[in-house]
Amino acid sequence: MKEEKEKIMNGFREFTSLKHSYEVIISGIGREKIAKALLAKPESDLDILVGFTAITGIENTMPEELKKGKLVEVVASSLIGYTGEIFENGKLQLTTSKTKFPSLHSLTSDKFVTTTDLPVGTLINMEDYTFMCLKRPQDFILRIISDFLPHQENIDFFKTIENISFTPVIKFLESLT
Repeated sequence: MKEEKEKIMNGFREFTSLKHSYEVIISGIGREKIAKALLAKPESDLDILVGFTAITGIENTMPEELKKGKLVEVVASSLIGYTGEIFENGKLQLTTSKTKFPSLHSLTSDKFVTTTDLPVGTLINMEDYTFMCLKRPQDFILRIISDFLPHQENIDFFKTIENISFTPVIKFLESLT
């Protein structure tokens, strides 16, 4: 989404020099768009899916590392179907952690998830499962917590993400050797 691109580009501007070279590709929202973007992207040494994520739980009861604006790594992803069932081809996708950030499970759905019977700390988004299926062993997913589900009241997502910085993402990437 364009807001994520703006935030990542603002993160780059925080550094006077970078030791790695980067190419930011906007895939769009959803499983089909990320699949097309991954299949059409140029060759690279490492691909990292970066973006916002909702997490199940109540913000003021979450540990510090799972608060709004914090980075988490997706190490497991599953796919939920339209009727709340796991698709037959929605086998759990697992990977090993490549960062120091909390390692969490991501649930990918094409619909907004409104259920409250998901474990606290489950990430919700629309792209992780496809990335996990198409990624190479060295690739990984970093998510920035944006909001908490179920919402206690209606939210304005764009206002919610307004003060979240992606600078910690760039700082982490620059620390990689």
